[in-house]
Amino acid sequence: MSYVEYEKAKKLGEKAAKEAKQEGKSPNPAVLDEVIAGAKIRGEVNLGLVTIPLDRIVGTATAGRASSFACNFMPILEKETEFAQKWSVLCDAHMEEGIHDPIKVYEYLNYYYVLEGNKRASVLKYFDAVNVPALVTRKIPAKTDDPVIRIYYEFMNFNRKTGVNFIWFSKEGNFHRLLEDTGTDMSAPELTWTDEQVQNLTSAYYKFSKAYEEKGGKKLENITTGDAFLRLIEVYDYEQVLAMNVPEIKTALAKIWEEYLMMNQNQEVTVTLEPPETKKTLLSRVLRQEPTESKPLNVAFIYDRDPSTSDWLYAHELGRNHIKEVFGNKVTTLKITTADTEEKTIQAMEELIRDEGTEVIFTTTSQMIEASLKVAVEHPDVHILNCSLNTSHRYIRTYYARLHEAKFLSGMMAGILTKTNRIGYLADYPIFGVTANINAFAIGAKMVNPEVEVLLEWTTRKDDISKEAIYQGLYNQGVDYVSDQDMITPRHASRKFGMYLLTEKQPVNVAMPVVNWGILYERIIKMIIDGAWEKTDAPSDDKAINYWWGLSSGVIDVILSEKTPVASRRLIEHMKQSIIDERFAPFSGQLLDQNGEERCAAGQTLTAEEIMKMDWLLDCVIGEIPVVESLKEKARTIVELKGVRKDEAEDPGDR
Repeated sequence: MSYVEYEKAKKLGEKAAKEAKQEGKSPNPAVLDEVIAGAKIRGEVNLGLVTIPLDRIVGTATAGRASSFACNFMPILEKETEFAQKWSVLCDAHMEEGIHDPIKVYEYLNYYYVLEGNKRASVLKYFDAVNVPALVTRKIPAKTDDPVIRIYYEFMNFNRKTGVNFIWFSKEGNFHRLLEDTGTDMSAPELTWTDEQVQNLTSAYYKFSKAYEEKGGKKLENITTGDAFLRLIEVYDYEQVLAMNVPEIKTALAKIWEEYLMMNQNQEVTVTLEPPETKKTLLSRVLRQEPTESKPLNVAFIYDRDPSTSDWLYAHELGRNHIKEVFGNKVTTLKITTADTEEKTIQAMEELIRDEGTEVIFTTTSQMIEASLKVAVEHPDVHILNCSLNTSHRYIRTYYARLHEAKFLSGMMAGILTKTNRIGYLADYPIFGVTANINAFAIGAKMVNPEVEVLLEWTTRKDDISKEAIYQGLYNQGVDYVSDQDMITPRHASRKFGMYLLTEKQPVNVAMPVVNWGILYERIIKMIIDGAWEKTDAPSDDKAINYWWGLSSGVIDVILSEKTPVASRRLIEHMKQSIIDERFAPFSGQLLDQNGEERCAAGQTLTAEEIMKMDWLLDCVIGEIPVVESLKEKARTIVELKGVRKDEAEDPGDR
């Protein structure tokens, strides 16, 4: 019998147990009875015979079996015991013909706890087997808002549709993203993967796992192998990864390794709230030649459609024109207006770099984030920036404007002027940043008028209600002032922009929050010209940079109508200067959400990260943040990528 192998396995077990004790952890496998003690289990489901990954077997069903094993499932009893004899017999059987009899396990939160067959699992783990057949009973926890439980419900739906059980993510939404990135038809009513789809994912994932572990991925404790795999197929595309061998995956990992270092940190983004002060040094003058008319700096702007059809893109186009005016012929600006898919965006960027020698690229919507990352990884010498908030990628920089500061001032004016105490707010996409704008507007209104209510409507809902019907509905509910889109859309010009008085006739414009993208673009380009790009980099390789500038930088402003009361304008100007001087912050003092929960305590101020990730609405806001399923098709792409609320976690019940 294989007592030699048993001794080797026992030494591995003793080593693991010792290390666990030193780290203050249990030296033995987890015990399911202890894991679920106090947890509410809503039921059990018999999954039948399933091939399960051995690396997700973490414990035993009861405490009596756990004492025979170390935490890595290697044996720790002396070789003279009956246990050691049986383990050795199983070892011989495996080396001669393999272990084929299924074990019995409970599955809970995508981990497995052995009921029968602990020694078989131990022997297979010793020989680095990947899978084992098992009769599985799933214990389903009660549904709660605990992030792990929500991820698990998402996993159960994924598992039901695909049969895949070897992958796990640390963030909600990633199972959905994996389905999309693998080319799954999400519109299919009864989605079921084919054997070929399962085999393809299995092959790609285990090749990646091998390369990732050899690179040192196991040392990154805050991300799962699944998280890392998903990032790879986002950068290189799933079909491309399927064709890679292990050495090619290692090469790809080396190119994007800083992404993983950044993902492993709790604070992923270095938020720059003010433009950095930069001075051109003698060294920078020597190392970088200042652009001239004969050798200009080539800058490109990428749009997904004609800027004249979008108030958002039109504002960026004004910013591009500002660059032309400031730098003259020392900077050339090109624009692409047809990048309406990821493939077209990548193609446009590659052609700009190859054919035009483009050195700086601004991609102007958050939908372009993945295309920007893919091109940036292959062209590290090109400065690529994407206009998005709460996004963390090491190889590109992101930028956005603190529009909520201007929205706060606009809300103050609405609160002063309203005669009905009912103000309307029209929003488009329920994404990060927009939620902060809504709340800041409501805070401003409530500060000067405690009785005010803000009626929130979304223009991208799929209920086919036209904007005119929304306006009429607000008017019928007694709304007198409305906050609408921030700028005119040239091709569809209308006076319904900014904050205005809603009447049965023409609206009366009162205030217009403004984003001066040109100021932001000017400062970033000057930073590059002065050779200060590297000096303003993140302090370490595991950070990303987001430029998030506001009133104090001149990127944000609010324009008030001369028809507004002089005293009110003076108050708004005073509050504006207080924000600029950092004597006041809109998100400060006690703030309660719609459920009465305190989101900011008296005397406190929300951090930049808390504002960026805001997923709640103020108590005086009447309305809700919609989920993806309730939106029009054109809105889903951006919301699935940057949405405040994803799909409601589907309840698989007892299936």
